[in-house]
Amino acid sequence: MYFKKILLAIVLLGLVVAAYFAYFVYNAMLKPNTAFNNERAYIYIPTNSTYDDVREQLKPLLKDIDMFDALAKRKQYVNNVKAGRYIIKKGMSNNDIINSIRSKNIPIKVSFNNQETIEKLAGRVSSQIEADSLSLVQAMFDESFLTKNKFNKATALGMYIPNSYEFFWNTSAEQFRDRMLKEYKHFWNDERIKKAEAIGLNPSQVITLASIVHEESKQSDEQPRIAGVYINRLKVGMPLQADPTIKFAAYQLPKYKNTVIRRVLNVHKEIDSPYNTYKHAGLPPGLITMPDVSAIDAVLNYEKHSYYYFAADATKLGYHKFAKTLSQHNVNARAYQRYLSSEGINK
Repeated sequence: MYFKKILLAIVLLGLVVAAYFAYFVYNAMLKPNTAFNNERAYIYIPTNSTYDDVREQLKPLLKDIDMFDALAKRKQYVNNVKAGRYIIKKGMSNNDIINSIRSKNIPIKVSFNNQETIEKLAGRVSSQIEADSLSLVQAMFDESFLTKNKFNKATALGMYIPNSYEFFWNTSAEQFRDRMLKEYKHFWNDERIKKAEAIGLNPSQVITLASIVHEESKQSDEQPRIAGVYINRLKVGMPLQADPTIKFAAYQLPKYKNTVIRRVLNVHKEIDSPYNTYKHAGLPPGLITMPDVSAIDAVLNYEKHSYYYFAADATKLGYHKFAKTLSQHNVNARAYQRYLSSEGINK
């Protein structure tokens, strides 16, 4: 009889322990533990973060952080924190959350276009991934990298083809740069390379010319015609005389910092710079801005014609009038100059 009571007590104790364990498992692993009302929340775990860093981000998102701690320790997550961008969905249990932030790093779309300099590109990219702008600039201007891949500081921006790309948030500066080199090589496929060779230019030179075309016109339907004008000039050794390069040269000087040149004057054309295409024939040393893909392809597929001149069209703003002769160009140019004067644009 006494033995039966002991056995019964052991069974009851076992049931209590089992019930407690089941209660713990339910609360620690299976019970919903989110405290936010949105359908989802994201946490960003920087490189070299500790569990305490992760915990600080999770505290406002969870109902019971202590129960989460208990399971995180049991599942050894506290010693296995991984950087990245992770999603927590409304109603997730602690087990679901740990599984998510342990192994489900979610990629993001990194987008950029029309960046005028490497520094501005770095600033744009750093707002989207973990790498800061300083580390990005250093990686992008790394001399050994540039030399190895046949770039220099003047052409480095041309390696970054504007588009949207998928990256993990915790991508480093070097990883971003190296990935963009692969995208650059992918962009310059056999077809584009052959087209560049047919007009006597390499990819960097095409992008340099495309940057000028891009600054002259944002109209994709007009860009091939403008590219054709510049190709015609290059073929006969005529200076490009591109106003955007004059502006670029001016903006490198302290005198023109934080100014906007809306009208290129003779004084600007006298600036001593390799980017002054009024003084120097051929292409400038590098691109003057990041061109759209449409401008790059406009150069590669330039319109074949007999125009050597163009001037902005005052009757159709954003577009240009083209001319085969200097006399006709002067007529078009004077018409646009009168328009600028009528608008009070004198510099």
